[in-house]
Amino acid sequence: MLSIALAGKPNAGKSTFYKSATLSDVDVANYPFTTIDANRGVTHARTDCPCLDLDERCGNDDCHDGKRYVPVELLDVAGLVPGAHEGKGLGNQFLDELTNADVILNVVDASGGTNAEGEPVEVGSHDPLEDVDFIEREMDLWLAGIVDRNWESVERKSRSPDFDIEDALTDMLTGFGATEAEVAKTLRDLDYPDDPIQWTDADREALASDVRARTKPIVLVANKIDDAPPENVERLRETGKTVIPTTADGELALRKGAEAGIVDYDPGDPDFEIVGDLSPAQERGLEQIREVMAEYGGTGVQQAIDTAVYDVLDHFTAFPVQNETRWTDGTGNVLPDAFLLPRGSTPKDLAYAVHSDIGDGYLHAVDARAGRRIGESHELDEGDVIKIVSTAK
Repeated sequence: MLSIALAGKPNAGKSTFYKSATLSDVDVANYPFTTIDANRGVTHARTDCPCLDLDERCGNDDCHDGKRYVPVELLDVAGLVPGAHEGKGLGNQFLDELTNADVILNVVDASGGTNAEGEPVEVGSHDPLEDVDFIEREMDLWLAGIVDRNWESVERKSRSPDFDIEDALTDMLTGFGATEAEVAKTLRDLDYPDDPIQWTDADREALASDVRARTKPIVLVANKIDDAPPENVERLRETGKTVIPTTADGELALRKGAEAGIVDYDPGDPDFEIVGDLSPAQERGLEQIREVMAEYGGTGVQQAIDTAVYDVLDHFTAFPVQNETRWTDGTGNVLPDAFLLPRGSTPKDLAYAVHSDIGDGYLHAVDARAGRRIGESHELDEGDVIKIVSTAK
């Protein structure tokens, strides 16, 4: 399962984002370090369900009238403060938790209502742009510290006659979560001495920064847009980074309202419908959320998750079935499963995603939409419905 981690300074709204995206019970409060122990939960990426091409909807619990929600892990840990890579705040604990994350959502308080340490200040008095780059910098310096602490062993290995610096660096960096291919791409793009003894701190920082960028890409979540001066959001967009304006508070209110049967709303919808009785105060609050959604196309929470999964990580959703004419499993469930795969994946990759035994016994695959066999090297695409034929049952 893909893993998304929430990063950011304290009190930027990470825990509210987490709660709204998972409906898990976590502490949400207006003071720094509300989160101490990491929270792990399941949220979902949203895509179109192939059942939209059928006469009836599939009835899957993760399909809401053709809106298919595919599980991903969401991680919420303690906030970062400047100097976190040196252990300030709860920095080391937070940074160590990021090792297995595939992508980072950097939650920024776009309202400017909290200072660098996450303490409440007057809205608009803190520049949110200051909270953008420091997260990347802290992550880069944290990884540089790991590289530095392991450098002595690299130097020792260099005394061996069969020493290969690329092999040594690959061994070290795959322990951080980088793949061999990612390390290879980094080393191709960097100029560095062949002798590790000649490496400088700048060389190691450049290595750490490039590997971090490849293995932990970042989406900027401009949170608290319901309170943010409009110019703050525009300035964040002008950074050139991937920015998703967000109201985690608004999303949480809508998710709770839907759960209570007060509103009709699916995560990622651009609007909602009031279907229950409300007090005047509740109605005013929901109408304020509606105004924000109208301006930005939604609350931003689902959009941030979808952007991370489908755009930044470049994944797509494939749907394995056993019956290629009815799109069902062995017991008649229509489109029972959905898998997120990296772009370029093949039918055999999908087989292994279903189960290692299915992959080991892979024989061939059938494109259920076209009703024809497809080759093992065929690249799958978003919304493909695939029958895997395997010796494994």
